[in-house]
Amino acid sequence: MKLKKLAAMGAACGIAIAGLGVASMASAEPVSNSYSLVGSDTLQDAANAITNGTTLTGSLVRVTSTNKTLGSFDAFGSTAIQTKQGGPFFGRPAGSGAGVTALRASITGAAYSGNKGVPARAITGQVDIARSSSGPGTNANANGLLAYIPFGRDAVGFAYKGGDSSWATLSPAQLKSIYECSTTSVGGVAVNPRLPQNGSGTRSFFLGAIGNPTLGSCVTDANGTTPENDASVLGTNDLIPFSAASWIAQANGATGVNTTTTSGVKFGSPVNQEPAFTGTAPNLVPNIDFYKDATFGRDTYLVVEYARIVPSDDKYDAGLANLVNPSVTNSLTSFGSLPTSVGAVKKKFGFLAPSTTTIQRAFATL
Repeated sequence: MKLKKLAAMGAACGIAIAGLGVASMASAEPVSNSYSLVGSDTLQDAANAITNGTTLTGSLVRVTSTNKTLGSFDAFGSTAIQTKQGGPFFGRPAGSGAGVTALRASITGAAYSGNKGVPARAITGQVDIARSSSGPGTNANANGLLAYIPFGRDAVGFAYKGGDSSWATLSPAQLKSIYECSTTSVGGVAVNPRLPQNGSGTRSFFLGAIGNPTLGSCVTDANGTTPENDASVLGTNDLIPFSAASWIAQANGATGVNTTTTSGVKFGSPVNQEPAFTGTAPNLVPNIDFYKDATFGRDTYLVVEYARIVPSDDKYDAGLANLVNPSVTNSLTSFGSLPTSVGAVKKKFGFLAPSTTTIQRAFATL
């Protein structure tokens, strides 16, 4: 989905904050003249708002780097993107996994293709930050070359269309059976399980949370390209993993597109009948207990090359290090509460403060 992007309104070092004046809208993705972000759909709208500028909190909030603008690129859109001035066009990284892969290729110089049909090419230095809605998982390594830095707290449930009231609170065991195609109906109504695209952090997180099912043949788009966090893809009796933060952001009007108003779609919670949010749109509020759940609550991350944020390393980049340092006021990973803060913007997009600010390292080799 596309966030309605604000044009530049002037920027100070680190972050620009102004009054209520709103600039004209710009629909094209920016070409960065400093650092670029790609990857997760779940994080993209919040990241777009923070990097392009937003007045959602009542004050203009925009993060820059020494008066230079950042470029945050959507997970879906045109087939190819250009992230830096004069840089190559390359396949758009669609999702968390693709974003991290593109970051790795940007570091190593390995050819990257991205979307199908885009020729593989070197993208050295074209990606600085990968948005990821999942942690490093099995790639975690105490001496890893990438750093996963917490961005905000999200939770995962599912969107569905059709069924009866029992669909709203399907248990993890029921969901596992549905995705294994052992259960083909709930409440006497046929259920059609679906999944977002390969490389989606929400997809991998959800499948792990429900017990890593062996996907059955009824999951028709198991190897497809279905976009995540888009309720408009659902047909009658369909069910698909969905980010609670993304649902809240769309329903509250923080994003440029709202798929939660698609006829008949609802949000389901697999957490002991805990609702994912409270209130009514456009004033939905995350349910803290749902977000705290050890299985379906999750921290989300910005991923960078570890060497670039270590002052003693030859590759140290002070600008990048400040952008992802949660202790720096109004960095990309900070989480303040004042209307002028980045954290206040993230809350408008359905995120709570992450459970920790501790960096996780990953990938022993790139």
